[in-house]
Amino acid sequence: MFHDSPRTSPGRGTVPVSARRRAGAHERRQRRMFWPFTAPALVVYAVLFLAPVGYAIWTSLYRWDGMGPMEWRGLSNYELLFRDPFFRRSLVNTLELMFVGGVVTFAISFALTLVLREMRARLFARSVLFFPCLVNGMVFGIAAGFLFSPTGPVNQALRFVGVTAPPKWLSTDNLFPMILGTLVWTATGYYTSIIMASVDQIPGYLYEAAELDGANAFQRFRHVTLPLAWDVISVCAVLWTVSSVKIFELILLFGGSSSAYPPASSWNTALYVYAEAFPQATTPRLGVATAAAVTSLLMVTVVTLVMRRLMRRESLEY
Repeated sequence: MFHDSPRTSPGRGTVPVSARRRAGAHERRQRRMFWPFTAPALVVYAVLFLAPVGYAIWTSLYRWDGMGPMEWRGLSNYELLFRDPFFRRSLVNTLELMFVGGVVTFAISFALTLVLREMRARLFARSVLFFPCLVNGMVFGIAAGFLFSPTGPVNQALRFVGVTAPPKWLSTDNLFPMILGTLVWTATGYYTSIIMASVDQIPGYLYEAAELDGANAFQRFRHVTLPLAWDVISVCAVLWTVSSVKIFELILLFGGSSSAYPPASSWNTALYVYAEAFPQATTPRLGVATAAAVTSLLMVTVVTLVMRRLMRRESLEY
């Protein structure tokens, strides 16, 4: 009598051939559908992002006023850029907005998250905090000119309480701190709302268990809220990094006027690019402007990649 060989009999736990064939056919169908669904998005991304970036890099290698012939300069525009004290100042201001503003914004957001987590009326408080995000930055620039002018309501209130020499809020020396403070005020509610949306998804029994173990509010935030909301916090950090480089109208309206740009000490790279591309009394330098834009793009790309690398953590399931 002949018996089936063990090699031909299906062992326990093995997947039948028909099931493997069905799985393989399903994977092949998924691979075939990948490009038809992905190609339109890639085309839009290439047309709206990659092509303009490539054209900007190409333009940054020329001397061009936007109308006349283009003159090849190679990397001379970048050398001229880093010799320009205005660009160096704008680069430092951009990094200060990114890091100092980011640290202050997220420190306040974490403190508000710690408080709101324990509040009963946290939905109402969250709505109040989010309200400044709904107002355009131009409104804050115009309002600051009225509130902090030498004869404005703020100085009048200070004189009423006995301050005979109130600060010159909108002077050249105080202009950039005012911009930084306004930026932090408008952004704090936005990031607090995002973090709180993630905190709301954390099961309450984790906080109850930590409280039974004797953890206070700060310890519950440190050991429960922060680790479980870390993925959302890292995304918020990337959003802040990108948005802090694109600040423009707030600086323009805080220190500028209809006939002049803000003082150069308050510029960031976005305003530097605008001033070089659309000068008020000189010929446009589009090559230098695009070189500054490309430098700013490289800077934010490097900072974002480093930040994502440093903030990478293993995802926690709950």
